[in-house]
Amino acid sequence: MELAIKLLTVLGLGAIELWAAIPAGLALQLHPVSVGITAAVGAILGVFVVVLFGERVRTWLVQRHGGQKEKGRNGLIYRVWHRYGVVGLGLLAPVLIGAPLGAALGVTLGVPPGRLLFWMSLGIVLWSIALTLAGVLGLAGIEKLGH
Repeated sequence: MELAIKLLTVLGLGAIELWAAIPAGLALQLHPVSVGITAAVGAILGVFVVVLFGERVRTWLVQRHGGQKEKGRNGLIYRVWHRYGVVGLGLLAPVLIGAPLGAALGVTLGVPPGRLLFWMSLGIVLWSIALTLAGVLGLAGIEKLGH
């Protein structure tokens, strides 16, 4: 039962933020592979929920406001978007702004749900591996300094 609670904690934190889930899982002394997989699954579930409900909210807003063009299309976020597109968003958002916020941004920008889920999931998996490795190596370095 204790293991299930630890894994659910990492899963829930992963749905919110990888930066919180992976260190928490390592602090709970879970196996690093379990931490990485559980955090990634949580983050992917979080993105799925945002995409699922975000598309409905976006459709409702467009219908309510008559599809009015958004202001500020020359801003920084739109320049970055036009340069890197969904690939850049999917690969960078999980570590820079968080997977759920990145997914919300993708939905807002009109990225097709399937493409958004694919690229966000790929980014989540890559960053989960990188952050888990960094955490494990950091803990090993601290332990080595202590001896």
